This record gives sequence, C-alpha cells and structure tokens, in this order.
Amino acid sequence: MTVAGLESDLFVVSPEVEEALRSGTAVVALESTIISHGLPRPENLRVATEVEDIVRSRGAIPATIAILDGRVRIGLDEGALDQVAHRDDIVKVSTRDLATLTALGGSGATTVAATSHLAQRAGITVFATGGLGGVHREARDSWDESADLTALSTTPITVVCAGVKSILDVQATLERLETLNVGILGFGTQQFPGFYLSDSGYTVGWSVDSVEAVSDIMLARTRLGVSAALVVAYPLPTDAQLDPDLHHEVLEEGLRRAAARNVTGKDVTPFLLDHFHRATHGASLMVNEQIIVRNAELAARIAVMHATRTRAPEAGG
Repeated sequence: MTVAGLESDLFVVSPEVEEALRSGTAVVALESTIISHGLPRPENLRVATEVEDIVRSRGAIPATIAILDGRVRIGLDEGALDQVAHRDDIVKVSTRDLATLTALGGSGATTVAATSHLAQRAGITVFATGGLGGVHREARDSWDESADLTALSTTPITVVCAGVKSILDVQATLERLETLNVGILGFGTQQFPGFYLSDSGYTVGWSVDSVEAVSDIMLARTRLGVSAALVVAYPLPTDAQLDPDLHHEVLEEGLRRAAARNVTGKDVTPFLLDHFHRATHGASLMVNEQIIVRNAELAARIAVMHATRTRAPEAGG
C-alpha cells in the first residue's frame, strides 16, 4: 500500500509527491492530456517542464498524473514525462475509461475528469489545468457534453482554470455547472473567462482577490461537507488574450471544417485546438502556454496557503 491506502500494484506515487503528502507539504495536481493531445511536439514537453518548475518555484510539489503500461502514475519523473510527450500509444482517458485502460495494461493521458478523480483519491486538494471541458455547441442535437462537468459535481477538489474552452457553448456550460452544484469563483474578476479570451461575455456570482480568500472557502466547504468541486476562474490579462476578432473568425472556420469531416465527441476539442494553432500561425499556442503556466502558478500559491492553514492546528498542538 502507498499514500492514502492506494494499492501499490495499481498506483505509482513518486517519492517526491509521497513525501509531500505525508508531511502536509502543498501539492498541485496537473493533467497530462494537455501534454499528449493539447500541445504539439516538441513544445509539449518544454511546457510541461516549465509548468512543473513554476509550481516548485512557489513552494509546492507538482504531481502530473498519467497512466503508463496499466499503472496510475501520481507524479512523473523525467523519463515518464518524456513518454507522455512522445509515445504514439497514449490515449485520451476520462474517468469511465480508467478501469478498462489499467486492466488491459494500456497507457493514457488524463483529462480534467480523470485527473480530478485520481488526485482526490491520492489526497491532493488543488488541481491546475488550462480550460475545462463543457457543453458543446449544437448539444441540443448531439447531446455532446464533457464528462468533466459530472466528474466535478462529485469530486471535492479546487480547480484553477481559465474558464471553459471558448470553442464550447459557454452559457450552457455555466448553466450545467450551476445545476451540478459546482462552485465558481472569479479570481480578480467578475467576468467568466473564455480560455483564449479574457472575458467570455458572462459573469460569475462570486469573486475573490486573494489566495487567503480561496483557502477560507475551501476550509468552509470541507466543514460543510460539500462534495462538488470549486472552480477558480483565472483570466488572462486582456493584452495577453488572443485577438477577439481573429478568435471568432478562426472558430467559425474550425467548426465548419469539423462538421464537414464529421469530427464528433472527444475528437472535437483536439481538432479545433490544432486548427487554432495552424490558422493563427502559432499565436493560440503562445496564449495556451501562458494560460497553463499562470494557472499553475496561482494553484501553487493557493495550495501553499491551504497547506499552511491545515497544518497549523497540528503544529500548534
């Protein structure tokens, strides 16, 4: 057995993460789908390393999560990170696929849903990602909705993100999050961000300006027994976002191409992200990198603050 009773034949927790969890040091979970499917090679490995470095620089331990050869990896060493970035057999794995993939000895990169589930199983309370999945456009006909939403409704973890991907139906996604009792906080803003865009055009009900306030809410949610996630929506500065006119033009073209090629389901998001990268001549990639690095930095600060507070009674006793 390993950390939090995780079976050692199924879970591999890196020594760095295991020690941090045992000692109460701040840990930040990181998804691996952005490495395998969200960013092109070789930028994916460079960004993954940069993200882990920024987490460490703020006093927390990064725990990138993936499945390699049938075993769940909580925290990746250099070799494992390289495998996720470069192997061609890495599939995109959500929560429903976890058991099948591990039983069959497969390898996969975890989505927001799967990362949240596995991080919570390991006792990690803060998770940084780029943007959440959500309700897809035309979902009234396709019923296409990311499993991220229902996963967050039953997983008590704090997720720092740049809202939901702007390629989705943002309004419908916010309605679903409300229905599923997923808490939403704007960090330094009352406007809900739209991933590439600082402002999706929709507001949030609650806004905070400090990591102390986020930790206060996390503590209150634990005491109240709230079982859903808390989403901390952190927008890019307006001067760092993708040009809104360019964004609209590229998105409309990408949606037309996806429909023409019958791209559906979980293949839509990587298809559109790749289209953005090509059509904006790399500008969207630069924005994407800034998003995940900024989110990881904020998540680390939140995790450090929260770890300090949750250790305090024991230290004082």
